[in-house]
Amino acid sequence: MSRCWEIRGCKDEQIQADCPHAAMIGDRCPAKCAFAQCDLEQHERTSDPALIFEPEIDRTAAIKEGCTYCAFFLRNGPRLSGSGTHRSE
Repeated sequence: MSRCWEIRGCKDEQIQADCPHAAMIGDRCPAKCAFAQCDLEQHERTSDPALIFEPEIDRTAAIKEGCTYCAFFLRNGPRLSGSGTHRSE
């Protein structure tokens, strides 16, 4: 099962074929891309420094730049320590 931070917004094959970000392995979708905008109900943009600067979050798992400022990803995304994917509150 895919997690929201692992899914590109440009699902159309033609768009992905023309997109330089989708064509390059490991290139993250930039926040300015119209197809990278998240419309999922769990998306919550945050400016909380405790979340944004949390050192244990594996930000390389996010395929979209916007995920790195999303409270849902920052709380539930993978951790570098391998100690699970949920941050204790």
